[in-house]
Amino acid sequence: MRIVHFADVHIGVENYGRPDPETGLSTRLLDFLATLDEVVDYAIENGADLALFCGDAYKSRDPSQTHQREFAKRVVRLASAGVPVFLLVGNHDMPFTAGRASALEIFPTLDVENVYIGDTLGIYRVQTESGPVQALALPWIRRSAYLAREDTRGMTPDQINEAIQARLTQAILARVEELDPDVPAVFAGHVSVSQAVTSSEQSMMLGRDHVLLHSNVALPQFDYVALGHIHRHQQWGREPRVVYAGSLQRVDFGEEDDDKGFCVVDLDPSLPQGKRETGFEFVQVNARRFVTVSVTIQRGDLDPTATVIRAIQNSHFEDAVVRALIRAPADLVGHIREADIRGALEGAHYVAAISREVAEQARTRLGADHPQALDPREALRLYLVSRNVAEDRAKTLISHATSLMEEPEE
Repeated sequence: MRIVHFADVHIGVENYGRPDPETGLSTRLLDFLATLDEVVDYAIENGADLALFCGDAYKSRDPSQTHQREFAKRVVRLASAGVPVFLLVGNHDMPFTAGRASALEIFPTLDVENVYIGDTLGIYRVQTESGPVQALALPWIRRSAYLAREDTRGMTPDQINEAIQARLTQAILARVEELDPDVPAVFAGHVSVSQAVTSSEQSMMLGRDHVLLHSNVALPQFDYVALGHIHRHQQWGREPRVVYAGSLQRVDFGEEDDDKGFCVVDLDPSLPQGKRETGFEFVQVNARRFVTVSVTIQRGDLDPTATVIRAIQNSHFEDAVVRALIRAPADLVGHIREADIRGALEGAHYVAAISREVAEQARTRLGADHPQALDPREALRLYLVSRNVAEDRAKTLISHATSLMEEPEE
């Protein structure tokens, strides 16, 4: 039994994009759809038995019709190819107001065959080509679903989250006892786990998280624990393996060094409960690269702009979202030509920023051992040496200074 696990598609993130001339859509929207297509293609071409999506189809809780259409196209393509799709509701899929439909509820409403929606905590039984599989689903939980207003009166946010964690743990343990030990079982959760390392998506989180302990989900009744919500791919342990698939695209520079992709896990239904995993792989996708070019300009640099451009040319920035972070002495900042730098970045997908930071310089003193009546030219020479000014530039400056000092007074 082969399961493709992915999460945090976030269709609708369009920062660092521009209009595509052919479609009129944001190039960043096309980026996110292209990596989702990689997941769909892999699942169909490699005979996946289940596509397990662990939440956050969209950036917005109220996605546009275009975003819903594009996501639905890919879900239907999987389902029509005989790959059942399990869609877990994430915090970005959850409407602001209780009682309103989530962005994923359109599929059961239209009775789309082979599509299952995990919108409540419970066990869902999915029939696949290789037999049934049980998914104990933990969608994003509203506080109001577990704690009434009377319960939270006088509690701090941290105390509220601890109360939710305790109740969720009890609910999970109760549901685990209902699992059929003879049928493969996975846990699918959109939640923060205590050991997880985040990258940048803190800026995208909607409110403070409740956090489950690793031991709350790494239960021996599960053959695999599939998680969403944290954008960085990471995993722990075995029997069961606990995995965040991570997001399919980078959202900002906080995810610059993160690998992006999806997970493929193979289960053997004939093996004992909790020991059915026979293979695991993280498959990287062709996500848009983010590149930071950091340059420190040294004092005495005759052409700081050229120094920045050389760093850019060595950075492999083509088709990437790029930012240039330049640190320079105060007297050289004004010599940095931004137009030339933008010209050097012409092959980038998007230039996010060209920022210049003034380097703090400690005041240089020549030392107490120099005589009070030091010759001005010698004083200048010593100053230039202390600033590590290049020898040729120092000679030029001293020559100009000598000429000024030797001019006759009017």
